[in-house]
Amino acid sequence: MREAGRIVALAHEAVRQAVRPGISTARIDAIVEETIRSHGAVPSFKGYGGFPASACTSVNEEIIHGIPAKTKRLKEGDILKVDIGAEYKGYHGDSAWTYPVGDIPEETRKLLDVTREALFEGLRHAVSGNRLQDISHAVQTHVEKHGFSVVRDFVGHGIGKRLHEAPEVPNFGEAGKGPVLKAGMTLAIEPMVNAGTHETTVLADGWTAVTADSSLSAHYEHTVLITEEGYDLLTVLEGGDRHG
Repeated sequence: MREAGRIVALAHEAVRQAVRPGISTARIDAIVEETIRSHGAVPSFKGYGGFPASACTSVNEEIIHGIPAKTKRLKEGDILKVDIGAEYKGYHGDSAWTYPVGDIPEETRKLLDVTREALFEGLRHAVSGNRLQDISHAVQTHVEKHGFSVVRDFVGHGIGKRLHEAPEVPNFGEAGKGPVLKAGMTLAIEPMVNAGTHETTVLADGWTAVTADSSLSAHYEHTVLITEEGYDLLTVLEGGDRHG
């Protein structure tokens, strides 16, 4: 899983270098697939439930599961969420990141910052002996303190030999509830945060989830290993950003 996570992180690094005004989301998807396959892994998402691409590319009010397209070109001021999964020797890594396209407004930057911070606020509670919803509560508290809303219709998840495993990891809830966290558990923790209402709708393509009020949405996700001392990020590069 550590190698699967490293390959996901390499794909994100390739995306980070490629994102710019004018590039198509189909090209972003091609870069992701090329990176994953060049390291001996396969894209976890391609064909999963019928999904047609290797990466989910969701722009602006699109929350998750956006389908890449040659006709969808990024513009200055957009925000792009790229969700990437890789399977290596039967084990999965899964990570999402939100990328600004060129210069973005200050309020949009705040949305991205708060969402990323919420991920790491949650991770502070990802310790053996804590309850799962200690993570959820920390995410929700940080997001709502800054005037944003947590998506409730989609959640994080366990991960391992399958891309999505039990337990579900909501980004809202009451602390002290849910399964006890144990060393050796691997979870994909992924705050999805809207600038407006938490309500969502799914487009006619059957995949793309968008904000019900067309407000912007941000998404950050890491695959983590629960340890006795805390957590270990699996979807980062050696020497990479481990603390948000």
